[in-house]
Amino acid sequence: MNILVTGGGGFLGSHLVERLVADGEEVFVARRADYDLTRQEDAERLFAQAEPELVFHLAAEVGGIGANRANPGRYWYANLMMGANVLEQSRLHGVSKLVVAGTVCAYPKLTPVPFREEELWNGYPEETNAPYGVAKKSILVGAQSYREQYGLDAIFLLPANLYGPGDNFDLESSHVIPALIRKMVEADDEVVLWGDGTPTREFLYVEDCADGLLRAAELYDGAEPVNLGTGVETSIRELAETIAELTGFAGEIRWDTSMPNGQPRRALDASRAEQLFGFRAETPLRAGLEATIAWYRDSRPQRESLERVEG
Repeated sequence: MNILVTGGGGFLGSHLVERLVADGEEVFVARRADYDLTRQEDAERLFAQAEPELVFHLAAEVGGIGANRANPGRYWYANLMMGANVLEQSRLHGVSKLVVAGTVCAYPKLTPVPFREEELWNGYPEETNAPYGVAKKSILVGAQSYREQYGLDAIFLLPANLYGPGDNFDLESSHVIPALIRKMVEADDEVVLWGDGTPTREFLYVEDCADGLLRAAELYDGAEPVNLGTGVETSIRELAETIAELTGFAGEIRWDTSMPNGQPRRALDASRAEQLFGFRAETPLRAGLEATIAWYRDSRPQRESLERVEG
């Protein structure tokens, strides 16, 4: 089977590609440097070259609260256009299966915890990431519409916040876990964090997410969206204290309450994934954090050397 992975050079995509290659699959990796999927002509060229039977659409433009606040228009446009172009090309090329990675950011701001898939349309997303979340949710509508009209077997998955080795540690665009790890590894006496630490999040180890994608591709053919998560809710304050312990950071954690908290609570009901395709996250948060911190420490000298050369 010819398999195409958009965003295959990214964080989640690279882990999925590694799994597929280890299983002996032929994988066509679409990277942003080679294909700008916001452009119809690039999407056409990609599908003509890859001739895929199975597509994993993982390409996205996304970041933490600061990046979302700085790029609302770009994040809405880029994610909407990439999804629309991949859907249309999947239809035109007769793709057997399209697996689309959505986002937990699509859920309404005040969704009852744990988030159930039925609540997806019962309100507007949290304001700082609404453009990204709404764009992704529009792709769900497109996937369901293409299934109804054209018979395209497109499925839509909603992963919790991802983390793990290979994550984005750029403080301008990273999510909370890599940002905390980098700050606490590099800081001496103080780390300043946004908000007051009370919001909660759910964190899914990247290898567990890759497993969920593969299971869904093989076993799920439905129109309804499906959460991928752990069901474990962790406050940002608790997360920061755990990372401080694991990194050996002994300085002060100071909360800047003039900055936004983001969505108040976030945790998924992952029971549908277990019922439909037997997915259950296996990696406890502490173990995943230890592996991520170790990877960051090991890769740091190489990354700093590269930054000096580029500078």
